[in-house]
Amino acid sequence: MKNRMKKIAALFLAGAMAMSLAACGSNGNGNSKTNETGTKDAKTESNEQADEGAKSDSGEKTKIKITWWGGQSRHDYTQQLLDLYTQQNPNVEFEAIPSGWDGYFDKLSTQAASGSMPDIVQMDYLYISTYAKNNTIADLNEFIDSGVIDVSGIDEKILKSGEIDGKMAGMVLSSSLLSVGYNPEVLEKAGQEAPKENWTWEDFKAVNKAVADSTGSPSATVGAGITGDTNLFNYWVRQNGATLFNEEGTALGYEDDAITAGFFQMWKDMMDENIAPDPDEEAQIQTLGQEAGPVVTGEAATIFEWNNYAAKLNSVNDKLRIALPPVNEAGESGLWIKPGMFFSVAENSEVKEECAKFINWFINSEEANDIIMAERGTPVSSKVRQYMVDSGKLNDQQIEMFEYVDKAAEVAGDTPAPDPTGIAEVNEAFAKAGNSVFYGQATPEEAAASFRAEANAILERNNK
Repeated sequence: MKNRMKKIAALFLAGAMAMSLAACGSNGNGNSKTNETGTKDAKTESNEQADEGAKSDSGEKTKIKITWWGGQSRHDYTQQLLDLYTQQNPNVEFEAIPSGWDGYFDKLSTQAASGSMPDIVQMDYLYISTYAKNNTIADLNEFIDSGVIDVSGIDEKILKSGEIDGKMAGMVLSSSLLSVGYNPEVLEKAGQEAPKENWTWEDFKAVNKAVADSTGSPSATVGAGITGDTNLFNYWVRQNGATLFNEEGTALGYEDDAITAGFFQMWKDMMDENIAPDPDEEAQIQTLGQEAGPVVTGEAATIFEWNNYAAKLNSVNDKLRIALPPVNEAGESGLWIKPGMFFSVAENSEVKEECAKFINWFINSEEANDIIMAERGTPVSSKVRQYMVDSGKLNDQQIEMFEYVDKAAEVAGDTPAPDPTGIAEVNEAFAKAGNSVFYGQATPEEAAASFRAEANAILERNNK
């Protein structure tokens, strides 16, 4: 039933029709009195401000529906942002639709298929290509060209990460890199040191084994589960000198199934030794939410996450830190600088320009970023980054996040193209193959071959 619903959603997505942009705006009075020097007198200026305020209060309201994923702290401050924006722009009000990561894109797919997608959607690099090619998110180039969205402080390479086939499908909000979040107090109790920059997978396993032996609980966790998506596996593939997908997005980008089998075998071994949680335990961890996750609460040591992990959880544990992911035995990393996330605008939105104005404020406003405090990743605007460094408002974890970008840049390779259409199905195939190993239903080699066959069929069908 689930697969059938996804196929139906895909058919609707492919046929989604774009609605025309509804004109919106307000005209100023244009008739103001000036004194002999050509400047407005105080009384006239006061009257004009009152007139404008009356227009805002009596004018027609613009409602923007906005959705995003995240934990409770992100939900709280994002609502604070929306309230502040409405305070400054009384003609704009928001309908907030917060969500956790789990199930977010399943719901979004259904909304897109039915034409009910919110006006602004937080979009991930995994899926932006799919939504762009199915014409359910709008091209933001017109608002960049008109100056509604100021991109002067954004590096061209990271800006282009939101461009699909010449269409600016999403405005990048931040940059991020894969990292290992860790709890130094847990490591210390188990007699372990903080991770070194060149630690290997064997080091990673040894550290977490020591913690697991001391606590009796699995220590090495993964934010979305080992096979929750292909981000960690992508790192593993790149570390082996290959790419996850070919340039056309029509097949996997590597031929050696030993790469996949090695990944499954490593995690299976750690599960069998109680170093890492099995799929059932991982599913239970996901129900806790990030703020109550075992690394945060001191029940586990490490988690694969993005480099904003410690910063976004500062309010619940200010001791968390981040480290570079393990290198392989040859000392090679698989890192790349990833667009943290995007704001995209629904193609059928009737308030696209108002959405663009809000996105511009979100990216470039100092007061907005005083509230965000880099929780969604390293701010994409160089002007905002400099402002935050100079402000002295950053805590230790936020400073570490900023420094991590410079540290990782020394070992990071080229940023891959956005994941091809069909990535959600590929993720499902990957999870199915991995779980077949973890539950003892298939060998790593059998699962690797099965994943290749299914992934290639999905990619060819969606990208030919």
